[in-house]
Amino acid sequence: MSKLTSLETLLVQEIKDLYSAETQLVKALPKMAKAATDPNLKQGFIKHLEETKGHVERLDQVAKLLEVSPKGKVCKAMKGLVEEGSEATEETGEPILRDLALIIAAQKVEHYEISGYGSARTLAEWLDRDDIVALLQATLDEEGATDKKLTELSDQLCPAAQEAGANA
Repeated sequence: MSKLTSLETLLVQEIKDLYSAETQLVKALPKMAKAATDPNLKQGFIKHLEETKGHVERLDQVAKLLEVSPKGKVCKAMKGLVEEGSEATEETGEPILRDLALIIAAQKVEHYEISGYGSARTLAEWLDRDDIVALLQATLDEEGATDKKLTELSDQLCPAAQEAGANA
């Protein structure tokens, strides 16, 4: 545990947490893509993997601006969320229902990230670090767009899943 002595030390701690979260996702997203059966979901996971690699690069930039290493912390929340996503990849039964379970797991991740990036951005705003605010906002925008796409895909799959369940 680090000693919190200022808004900047809190921001550094949050950047390290987000860095850990994103690097864990870089490892988890290929497994989720492989488990998805819906082509749009599979492609969405692959696209978000590339975005996530960009998020890691932005966090590296933020860390350089703060003159710290982004490493050194394990995001326990993401560890649990990734574990839930892993469970979804192992579900059996109707493939469309597993795809919906994957979407739910992915949206939990997105909501965590949106919260984390929003909080870090607010700290950077209070520190008058517009350079950092811009980097965090860019990622926050992408996370929000991904969440919206997952909701749209879920809305497309639910009717077919309901129909499949009615015929089971």
